[in-house]
Amino acid sequence: MRRGQRKKGDRLLFRETRRASTTEGDRKSCLSPFFLCPLLLLACETPPVFPTADVRQNDTAGRIEGDLVVTGAARGNAVVFLYDAAKPPPPTGTGRPLTFTTVSAEQLFGGSEGNGPFTAPFAFSLVKPGSYLVRGLIDTNADFIPWYGVTADSNTGDVGGAAIDPVTRTTRVIDVASTVLDVSVSFADAARVPVDRPAFRVVTQSPSLELRPTMPELVIDLVPEPIDEGPIHQPRPVFLAQLIDEDLDGVPDDRNRDGAPDMWPRVILRKVNDENPLLDDSGDYDHVSGTTRLDPDGVPDVVVLAGAIDPTELLPALIDPTTMRPRPAPVPVTKLKIRVRPRAFDVANPNQPVQLLNLPTGRYAIVLIAPTGQTWRVPNELAPGLASRLGLPEVASQGLVIQVP
Repeated sequence: MRRGQRKKGDRLLFRETRRASTTEGDRKSCLSPFFLCPLLLLACETPPVFPTADVRQNDTAGRIEGDLVVTGAARGNAVVFLYDAAKPPPPTGTGRPLTFTTVSAEQLFGGSEGNGPFTAPFAFSLVKPGSYLVRGLIDTNADFIPWYGVTADSNTGDVGGAAIDPVTRTTRVIDVASTVLDVSVSFADAARVPVDRPAFRVVTQSPSLELRPTMPELVIDLVPEPIDEGPIHQPRPVFLAQLIDEDLDGVPDDRNRDGAPDMWPRVILRKVNDENPLLDDSGDYDHVSGTTRLDPDGVPDVVVLAGAIDPTELLPALIDPTTMRPRPAPVPVTKLKIRVRPRAFDVANPNQPVQLLNLPTGRYAIVLIAPTGQTWRVPNELAPGLASRLGLPEVASQGLVIQVP
């Protein structure tokens, strides 16, 4: 059997053997030579037990554990993420990992050649009761660093993975009450990431763009921004564009009924903290539903501007000239035009956005989400004045914000 392919029975036997050997070792330590200090002998007695001050230990937390299963030629450390099922990650949603764990390439592959399958155990502890998704990646480039947004995503050659329902072959929702065993996270070469992240810059000489309530709209042009310095390796960023036609009727969808066809990449213009643009804003604002004013409800809003990608200049590349239908696969493009209107929404429930009564003043970030699930956000940790404090290279274009005065 290949290294990295231990069976569950072998792991159980190992645990029992280790427990037995530890118990035997403890017994021997209590039978040490008679000249040991009596205080050391007392140390072998059962210590008093007090309730822990760590509230996490007093919670009804559960555990998720299982095996990673990798089939293919990819090699690298595995990174496994845990998400709230109600807040899925890109490209389905905009959720962020609740936590993550890693499994080393040595433990997973053990230097073996071939296509496997290779397996190794993983686990998440202190998981609160709820519903979760498990996703992961094989970091073939050894450039995944979880502490920065500019390094905490997949790149060309990495291989994605997920916990899949064996019957429906769709993403498995894991319901945790106490402990969930036998969660299998599968990785295969078919899920290899084909491109770098959509790193971009705004075509402007200004460090910020201004959106006023009296303006009809703000037009922003984005172009790819290669960055390959220090720990940042995005030498060939790509915009993958595609019109979305989920009902396959030959007409691009318009699910949010804004008059613009739905397409990839998705763009989100998110309000950020006034003091730290790397943090999201947590304000609570007046809403309007129809003609009814809704006061703040005490719950932080997820504030975004009304914005979308204008596909007009891209249509010749996105429409199949033979069928006149949207192309079934994304195509690389070299520029994106975004139109932003002076309206804001609370999308805490993304399926039911609620318009805000006024346009909240402050700063807004631009986020691109590719159909591969890869994202890029400006401003980020490479912004001038911030990058040097983090030990990262400064890139002038990565500090831009949209300013609402």
